[in-house]
Amino acid sequence: MPKVGGVSTIVALREPPPETRVALVPDAVASLVRGGHVVVIQAGAGEHAFHTDAAYAAAGARVLSGAELAAALGGADVLTHVRALAVERIQALRPGAVTVGLDAPFDDEARLSVLNARKITALSFERLPRTSRAQAMDVLSSQAFAAGYRAVLEAAIRLPRFFPLAMTAAGTVPPAKVVVLGVGVAGLQAIATARRLGAQVSANDIRPDSAEEVRSVGATFIDVGIGEAAGTGGYARDLEVSAARRQQEALAPHIADADVLITTAAVPGRAAPRLVTAEMVAAMRPGSVVVDLAAASGGNVEGSRPGQDVRVPSARGGGDVVIVGPASAPSDLPADSSRLYAKNVTNVLALLIDEDGSLRLDFADDIVAGMCLTHDGSSR
Repeated sequence: MPKVGGVSTIVALREPPPETRVALVPDAVASLVRGGHVVVIQAGAGEHAFHTDAAYAAAGARVLSGAELAAALGGADVLTHVRALAVERIQALRPGAVTVGLDAPFDDEARLSVLNARKITALSFERLPRTSRAQAMDVLSSQAFAAGYRAVLEAAIRLPRFFPLAMTAAGTVPPAKVVVLGVGVAGLQAIATARRLGAQVSANDIRPDSAEEVRSVGATFIDVGIGEAAGTGGYARDLEVSAARRQQEALAPHIADADVLITTAAVPGRAAPRLVTAEMVAAMRPGSVVVDLAAASGGNVEGSRPGQDVRVPSARGGGDVVIVGPASAPSDLPADSSRLYAKNVTNVLALLIDEDGSLRLDFADDIVAGMCLTHDGSSR
């Protein structure tokens, strides 16, 4: 159990654009300060998440900029962050400091080289074990929750139809048909949100427990006859090429009949699986909307682009299908996404901090060992 030393400074910086989230919010700062820790927040760090410098100061943080911030960063025990750290930020840390945040991609050799050269202990949320004990620290789940909710709103704004059934004196409007692919946290939240808006929802996932999960939130399960395809940690694994093709063929008529398609499938550490071809998109009705939450990691949908709306002419004529590729859906809800993220961060810090206030790294602990990307000059 190597001792890092008495914890004195925990830092959160302003994230580089276009990121709008912040790693610590004022409530989290207050909790850390009550624990006897010094918390430093870069001036303006919470601006885009609607947390003012005054709110951080009232919570007990030191709000710094310029040379004062650089000095505090150079003496920091812990740097918390949302996006993977740029090389220059890692170089500003003292040897032996600890970072806690998201670190993908893991194969960034320049970043790994600097982390190791500086002997930084990088604790990565992407590597957090998928266990019940780790749930309160699971950033991937908390941010996927926000993404699933946001995806439905993005679709509802663009769809030229109502989501709910409407019975009026002028006639009856049928509910929108929504298909969700991928039934992890984001997918389940997308289903629940679409159901709350009154849509008729069906969903598919290749994991063995997904059918029961889909039905538990009131949606219809689409069985494509692929069988079980569970990977590690509750994620789906990649399908063989032939199985993936059969999956696309089985899903095609359901997608063609949908008003909205939302895709959420991801395989950690790899490009997102391609679930929907350009031909499948073109077969949808004009005015239909596709939201690809995996656009930034390669895309579940052929033709999606992160941060862009792509218009695809419908093969049925009469207009286009819109493919929405959020660059980072949780960042579009920065206030609450940051609140959830900060709670995950403080739960990790609580695991690392001893009763006497010192910061310790216990690599016999499965969470610490699992999250560790680099330590003492070597990648893990």
